[in-house]
Amino acid sequence: MTQSVLIVDDEPMARTLLRLMLVRAGFNVAEAEDGYDALNKVKQNQPDIILLDVMMPGMDGFTVCETLRREQTTSALPVIMLSAKTDLDSINKGLRVGATKYLTKPISPEDLTRHVKEVLDPNPIG
Repeated sequence: MTQSVLIVDDEPMARTLLRLMLVRAGFNVAEAEDGYDALNKVKQNQPDIILLDVMMPGMDGFTVCETLRREQTTSALPVIMLSAKTDLDSINKGLRVGATKYLTKPISPEDLTRHVKEVLDPNPIG
């Protein structure tokens, strides 16, 4: 069965680039344009993993991640934060609010795919 990824980013071009990388790697991809949209989409059809931008208007990625962690149905949902914020405080805050991984932009298709696969299958065979 194909695994699904929800990309959450307020920049349409960023979502498009990430979608192309992940579709090429064989994932089903859905998109959300902000934190509120993301939480609604997760309720409607929970993905296998979320790729979450940090800096978004309205509700930032930190708040989205905290909200997901508080809900019983999404408390263990893998979340990879992907952000241009590369400072140690932001990285630590992302991990503190419950991100499974915190990656920085820009990211190569190979690295993105590898990290998503690692999070979805932490114990690959072979």
